[in-house]
Amino acid sequence: MNRIMYIGEHPKIYDVRMHKHKHWEAVYCTAGGGAFRFENQPPIPYKEGDTVVIPPQMAHANSGTEGFANIHIMLDSPSFPYQDAFRVGDEDGCLANAFAQVRMHHMSDRKRHELVLAALGELIASYIVVFRSNMEFSEPVAQIRTSIMENFEDSDYKLDEFIHSLPFSYDYLRKLFKKEVGVSPLEYLTSMRMKNAERLLTLWTTGYTVTEIAQMCGYDNALYFSRAFKKYYGCAPTQFMKGKTGVYLNVQDRTELEASKAAR
Repeated sequence: MNRIMYIGEHPKIYDVRMHKHKHWEAVYCTAGGGAFRFENQPPIPYKEGDTVVIPPQMAHANSGTEGFANIHIMLDSPSFPYQDAFRVGDEDGCLANAFAQVRMHHMSDRKRHELVLAALGELIASYIVVFRSNMEFSEPVAQIRTSIMENFEDSDYKLDEFIHSLPFSYDYLRKLFKKEVGVSPLEYLTSMRMKNAERLLTLWTTGYTVTEIAQMCGYDNALYFSRAFKKYYGCAPTQFMKGKTGVYLNVQDRTELEASKAAR
């Protein structure tokens, strides 16, 4: 789940000192421009309308001679397969609209506005993956990713059959996918299904049974789904639901969950 853990906004400024965060950061430039500097990779210049995405624990600084303004958010556990910071453009103003809504709902006093923020975090992370995918992946890898994203909810989906249908050897495609995406096709499929399960368990904890959620995530066997979920998150779906407070997993629950996973 791409939870928005923090929302901030910079008016026009000229420099942000070197620092780092424990979560992924996405910075949307609303005016001006500048460049992000890093300790272990080349600078990333940006302009109004660009989003710069920075991995956890990567030290970075931001400066611009003409000044810049931005909206920046922290995302917890997005399904990004990237290791370096990168920049994406804003196709048709999609990210501008999403970040503007984040700002508006963050300031809102509407009841349960956190539900909208959770959905916007998911939307922004999806836009980032899609926009970067259009620039980065080879054709066969892009085909496999598209097939997974379009079919991960279908329990009849046969990933191996689709890969074998492509005009390349299975082993070559698997290695190429892992090289470009960072995980194997099966791991990517599992990640999509688990993130969807987390979203359903988070937003509608009383609306569906575990069996129904399993079916909506591409599993026709609830027991197998529960085992897969526990392996991925360190707790069973029912425990995950009980650990929820509203939309967000509270700090104590997350700490206990991470400690439990580390102990395994």
